[in-house]
Amino acid sequence: MRILIVEDDETLNRQLSEALSGAGYVVDRAFDGEEGHFLGDTEPYDLVVLDIGLPQMDGISVLERWRRENRSMPVLILTARDRWSDKVAGIDAGADDYVTKPFHVEEVLARVRALIRRAAGHASSEILCGPVRLDTRTSRVTVSGMPLKLTSHEYRLLDYLMHHQDAVVSRTELIEHLYDQDFDRDSNTIEVFVGRLRKKLGLDLIETIRGQGYRMSHTGGEG
Repeated sequence: MRILIVEDDETLNRQLSEALSGAGYVVDRAFDGEEGHFLGDTEPYDLVVLDIGLPQMDGISVLERWRRENRSMPVLILTARDRWSDKVAGIDAGADDYVTKPFHVEEVLARVRALIRRAAGHASSEILCGPVRLDTRTSRVTVSGMPLKLTSHEYRLLDYLMHHQDAVVSRTELIEHLYDQDFDRDSNTIEVFVGRLRKKLGLDLIETIRGQGYRMSHTGGEG
């Protein structure tokens, strides 16, 4: 899952980036409203953490422009404790949730998990696909109750496929959502990780749809 942080406070931006990266997300960072708007308008993020008080262009204006341009990714806004009007303006502009400063990073992580689950149509923190269980809260994966050890790349791939079960996900979509802007998009990394993931799962759950991409479902496929 790929997340954009738009926050002009460099220390807070870094703390959020480190926490989200540590939780397995791919993170891009922006420090003003214009840069944030551009990235959110041109890159396919799964979620944006957006500060309200930004230089160049304030967060409410950024959010309103995204929504006018039909950018529908979940947005979590950061507001000052005493500015209730910012919360109202943010929600009215199209924000999905808010966190009030100062906050615990754990609260941001919990709200991020919930918004991404909700956007994919999942109510629970645990996602199931046949005997595979992925706990988004702890980043743990089990197969028939047995723990499965995955690398961070393998986990991100499985996480994305399980959030989008029964849908055909293209190679390009996987690259755009699992890697940052500097990733070599011509490499065969996705194919390699899909192969490794299939081997570790030991199950026929990830189907190759020729010329289109991959589909994960409990009914499986030819692979």
